[in-house]
Amino acid sequence: MGNPAHHHHHHHAQPRPVDPDALGSMPNTGTPTYARHSATLTRFDRFSAHVTRWAGSPPAFAAALACVLVWAAVGHLFKYSENWQLVINTGTTIVTFLMVFLIQQSQNKDSVALHLKLNELLASHKQASNRMIGIEDLDEQDLRDVAAFYVRLSERAKQTGAQKELHSIDDEGMPTDGQRSPP
Repeated sequence: MGNPAHHHHHHHAQPRPVDPDALGSMPNTGTPTYARHSATLTRFDRFSAHVTRWAGSPPAFAAALACVLVWAAVGHLFKYSENWQLVINTGTTIVTFLMVFLIQQSQNKDSVALHLKLNELLASHKQASNRMIGIEDLDEQDLRDVAAFYVRLSERAKQTGAQKELHSIDDEGMPTDGQRSPP
């Protein structure tokens, strides 16, 4: 029981306790505990990723096109009846209905991942503007104003490209500060 070598070996197998207050306690996504986090969600993630990746491929489009062509070709056999029309309507509706959720799931996941990447970049680049974090909460008109502001900013950066000036949205107020006219 008091064998120190055995105890040390056993201790080594266990993961170090993570200090919750430590900034470096990023969840290790490779651990089995993380995988168990939600096996169903993980499986759905993988499934939807596969399907959406496949759906965006030429073979998928070819398959869909083939279905429509076959359906059109056999139309005369069924005398273009209502049942014949019902087949393509029902089929496409079901596929569309299911794909909406799969695509949305992939979109949500990609969106979250992208936000995390951008937030990480903004956090690591001290001069980057914090005003950009949370930009997804703006409405469309605000986003257009910000976009227009950046277009003006890049135009000025091109003009003063020789001096290699670093322009940021912090150089002047956001376009919502009443400075809507170009400088």
